Amino acid sequence: MHVFEAGDAQAPPLLLLHGGGVAGWMWRPATERLTTDVRLIIPDLPGHGRSAGEAYRSHEETARAVARLLEERAPHGAKVVGFSLGAQLAILLAATRPDLVTSAVIVSAQARPLRFPQATLGLLAATAPLARQRWFARLQAKELFIPDDLLPDYLRDSARVSRETLLAGVSENIRFTLPPGWARFGKPALVMAGKRERKLMHDSARTIHDSLPGSRLTIVPGCGHGIPLQRPDLFAGILTGEV
Repeated sequence: MHVFEAGDAQAPPLLLLHGGGVAGWMWRPATERLTTDVRLIIPDLPGHGRSAGEAYRSHEETARAVARLLEERAPHGAKVVGFSLGAQLAILLAATRPDLVTSAVIVSAQARPLRFPQATLGLLAATAPLARQRWFARLQAKELFIPDDLLPDYLRDSARVSRETLLAGVSENIRFTLPPGWARFGKPALVMAGKRERKLMHDSARTIHDSLPGSRLTIVPGCGHGIPLQRPDLFAGILTGEV
């Protein structure tokens, strides 16, 4: 995986896991607003951004790769923040390798599988070629709350996502259920969803929160499925534990 790393080597490590269809650049609006020293560790997940050459295959395989990354760069653990697909990976990491996760921020993770995943995947397979069309990518960018200054990044990287990565990532996403180890994580965790997200996402956020004793749940007013991009000021504070 391509990994962007910045900040004081002695500062607390902060691992940021992006959502599907975007890349590590999605965190830029929030990280540019940080007021506290941290050591940023921001991978482009397999099949995305500068890691597009290696297809996304499964959450399990990717979580193991992220664990190896932390073993190398933050062996004593890091605060792990994930958005959407990345939030599911953060849950898996906390559940299977709690020694590498000092705290977790779970943003807009689906945790209730769809009843008819094959229908969704069939439609996605039929429309996958549209992702390479700039007009379609621009429409998707609006749905994802991509700001104008990040639009070139999105248009470039959406064209790189392979059909294999798209189908594998979405398949894992819509079938995701909480691993047993999540209930035993036992460290600070914040679960977030946007007030304007679908009911499924609200229900998922409550399921994630209810499954982990001591976790906190925050529903962010005015936000859809894009809290880090819609409220980078708020999110920067969350990244450093200021709010």
